[in-house]
Amino acid sequence: MRTRAQRVLATFLLAGLSAAAFAADTPKAERTGKEIAFDRSSGNCLACHAMPGVPDAISAGNIAPPLIAMKARYPDRAKLRAQIWDATVNNPQTSMPPFGKHKVLTEEEIDKVTDFIQGL
Repeated sequence: MRTRAQRVLATFLLAGLSAAAFAADTPKAERTGKEIAFDRSSGNCLACHAMPGVPDAISAGNIAPPLIAMKARYPDRAKLRAQIWDATVNNPQTSMPPFGKHKVLTEEEIDKVTDFIQGL
């Protein structure tokens, strides 16, 4: 029987392998906003945020607000995009990476993630 630590490690390994396989199957330019958001090597929204539609094999974070009812929270798409681009503008103490400012994601990837997140 596996210990709790072994089960947790297996879950993280499975999630990492799933994300890596998922990312490898789709050319970078053709990825959807959901694929980018779920990809541990780029968007990695799941490291901090819980959101609907997360497969059971992937654990979502709980250190940031859950990404639910986003259209109501951010009716202005430009404000949500700006938050993803550089959250430090509104909150210098945030732990959210400035995905655009630091070129973690391209302009096109940020647009795709913004559309996906706003649809949650």
